[in-house]
Amino acid sequence: MAETSRFPERGTDDKSGIVPFQRKHVKKRSKDLHAFKGYLFDLDGTIYAGSKLLPGVLNTVNWLREQDKSIMFVTNTTIRTKESVQMRLSELGISCEVNEVLTALCVAGRFFQEHEPDACVLMIGEQAMEQELALYGVKMTMDPMLATHVLVGLDRQFTFEKLTAGVNALRNGAKLIAANPDPFCPIDDGVIPDTWSLVKALETASLQKTVRVIGKPSKYYAQKAFDLLKIPPSQCLMVGDRLSTDIQFGNSNDMYTALVLTGADSKKDIVQTGIEPDYILNQLSEIKSKNL
Repeated sequence: MAETSRFPERGTDDKSGIVPFQRKHVKKRSKDLHAFKGYLFDLDGTIYAGSKLLPGVLNTVNWLREQDKSIMFVTNTTIRTKESVQMRLSELGISCEVNEVLTALCVAGRFFQEHEPDACVLMIGEQAMEQELALYGVKMTMDPMLATHVLVGLDRQFTFEKLTAGVNALRNGAKLIAANPDPFCPIDDGVIPDTWSLVKALETASLQKTVRVIGKPSKYYAQKAFDLLKIPPSQCLMVGDRLSTDIQFGNSNDMYTALVLTGADSKKDIVQTGIEPDYILNQLSEIKSKNL
């Protein structure tokens, strides 16, 4: 596999949650794809694309439930609360409980609650971010001089004024926290800049670096998923369409991994990144039948 990564700048400090990209994947003992106890699914590009379910998704999810498998939907979204994600899945025909959904925002709220209870956060994000932080009792401010942390997510109303506020907070000593490391977000007619694009603007203008990434592929996010699933990582399959988040997330946290070719990445990206999944699926329904 090639030794170059498309995102070499994201760092290697496990304590920060910025996970090094995997160069050599140790192959695990082969299992039937339907032999796992827990299944973790990314959403965009894996479960749905835009406003539509992807082929075979509904039948596969329903079949796994019939087999008494545990399911969790793990997403890096920062523009939806857990309840909003649950509602969207329900509208698409997939029934799930709120505790079967994990988002970068709810994990961020838990992080501040557990590790930075006295934080005063200047947020760059949308209404869902404010709602989730409030749910966990996180203090927020719009004053850059009062902020101890700057939390960044996707913000479709990002402005020069928000950039300036974030930069001044960071130059005043606030710590930069990225809700996820996603550079772009796919939409029906292309892509839009996501969290990491805004993070890089803040880093560039403030001359400061990100100290922690909350979402996939961080170990902290994985810990929260396992706390909910109560299943050992070795008995879980992480399924997603992005190598740098979904597959790296699984590989770095001792899960089996399956890249589904219905979203962002393709087989050629495995060579380019050096991030190797245990399985490659053309679509999700192959979980029901594939024996590798």
